[in-house]
Amino acid sequence: MSQTFHIPGQPITAYVQRIEIKKLREGSNLILGFSIGGGIDQDPGQNPFSEDKTDKGIYVTRVTPGGPAEDAGLIMGDKIMQVNGWDMTMVTHDQARKKLTKKSEDVVRLLVTRKSLEDAVRKSM
Repeated sequence: MSQTFHIPGQPITAYVQRIEIKKLREGSNLILGFSIGGGIDQDPGQNPFSEDKTDKGIYVTRVTPGGPAEDAGLIMGDKIMQVNGWDMTMVTHDQARKKLTKKSEDVVRLLVTRKSLEDAVRKSM
């Protein structure tokens, strides 16, 4: 279920996507199948997904093929706005990691923003 926010007649540059990931249990570990980058304590200039190199948001930097995150529809470059209702827009990298890897939670509900397909295609040309 996605919502689109845009001005009529203008190209859509990003949209909001809700994603629910069921963690995979491997022994005592719970696997999500993705890695993150960013955070308010990180250098935004090193973030390949920060367009203006000032964005300190949390981004998906890798998705494991065939893993729970890929199965749920998460893609590289998604910006994580919320984890299980917690605001992720002004957190450190470690705070984000801890919210995602809570042992007591088998399911992670994410709210992400994603660049539009049109925008991605235009940049690849």
